[in-house]
Amino acid sequence: MKRAIVVYYSYSGNTKKTAGFLKDKITRKFQTDVLELKPADESRFFLKQCVRAFRKVQADLKQDLILDLKDYDLIALGTPVWAFGMAPAMRSYIDKCKGLSEKKVILFATYGSGVGKDKCVQEMAEIVKAKGADEVRSFLIPHYDVKNGDVFEQKSNGLV
Repeated sequence: MKRAIVVYYSYSGNTKKTAGFLKDKITRKFQTDVLELKPADESRFFLKQCVRAFRKVQADLKQDLILDLKDYDLIALGTPVWAFGMAPAMRSYIDKCKGLSEKKVILFATYGSGVGKDKCVQEMAEIVKAKGADEVRSFLIPHYDVKNGDVFEQKSNGLV
């Protein structure tokens, strides 16, 4: 059976819930692993997190990570959108991971206001393409739609 991994960072729980929806959908076709990123240096203050995201600061991740993704056929990466970009934990992970050459990658992001959501996913796509990803697709979920599985199906339709 083909293998997939869903790697995500979630501050409020919205991206975690979206990762769960995606995992359920992927599991129909792939043996699926899930990796939640946990920063060791995370501030409890959202504004400080946004400043770090805006400055493109990387986070120190505190757990053992699966960084070599060569054994996966499908890789999904998810983050909340903060200050026009990805969360520092996801920035760190994408920078450190390897084995993306010729892989199918799904990028997903959850967002509040929507300001910067396209820029966030575009930057993620540029990074994974530079690491050799073959096919990159993405979807975005506003925070008010996260609880609605039907909306997830519409937004992610055709990705897997």
